[in-house]
Amino acid sequence: MLAQSLVGVLMHPNFDPVAIEVGPLRVHWYGLMYLLAFAVAWLLARHRAARPYSPVKRDNLDDLIFYGALGVVIGGRLGYVLFYDFGKFLQDPLWLVKIWDGGMSFHGGLLGVIVAMFLFARKLGKPVGAVLDFVAPIVPIGLGLGRIGNFIGQELWGRPTDLPWAMVFPNDPELLQRHPSQLYQAGLEGIFLFALVFYFSRLQRPPWAVSGVFLLGYAAQRFVVEFARQPDDHLRDELLFGWMTRGQQLCVPMLLTGILLLVYAYRIYKPAAK
Repeated sequence: MLAQSLVGVLMHPNFDPVAIEVGPLRVHWYGLMYLLAFAVAWLLARHRAARPYSPVKRDNLDDLIFYGALGVVIGGRLGYVLFYDFGKFLQDPLWLVKIWDGGMSFHGGLLGVIVAMFLFARKLGKPVGAVLDFVAPIVPIGLGLGRIGNFIGQELWGRPTDLPWAMVFPNDPELLQRHPSQLYQAGLEGIFLFALVFYFSRLQRPPWAVSGVFLLGYAAQRFVVEFARQPDDHLRDELLFGWMTRGQQLCVPMLLTGILLLVYAYRIYKPAAK
């Protein structure tokens, strides 16, 4: 599978990672995808807030996006440090704020958003489950855009493969033909998960049900895609059972939590009598 001859091989377009450059100002594609994700989130939230039973109204959307952005950035960075390279943090605590080195973790970002929505729900005086159910269908499009940013920046590429759509990434020192796993995740985390959760949430559901579907859907697809995604170099010797990646390990509690939330929503939850 070594790309000894690159003739006829599908090559990554080798985009310039800088999308906009004006004088000393440089905006990278990944940062631009974050901004686009928050803009799309605002539009989708505005649509959902128009529903009569929505716990979040349009007047609350600016605060919602602000809380969510803080949760994503702070939680995402803390999650990467704790879950993926805690040893490096112990050697250099200031590495925590160097978000350009190592990046962000979805699982940490998810925990950050949950904490942020808990605080936001308390501020509104609304049940946290209702607020999380409001937010869950909005998240996938942002995830998909983030994966497109990974693809443009040649980050988080896939394992070597000889499939017809295997791709060579110019930043890969070995120039191996690999799964374009970022695009797999963009399609599954973005398009598929959005369609699943948004469609499920089109009707009023018991509290926590929409959140349960989101967790279950994300964990299942991420667990599968990890078989095509290249593990981080410093974690290759830490595979559980010799094959389970850190991402798959973190998806197991998500999967179980999603199932428990659905059981609670449909079997245990009893609405208050009016």
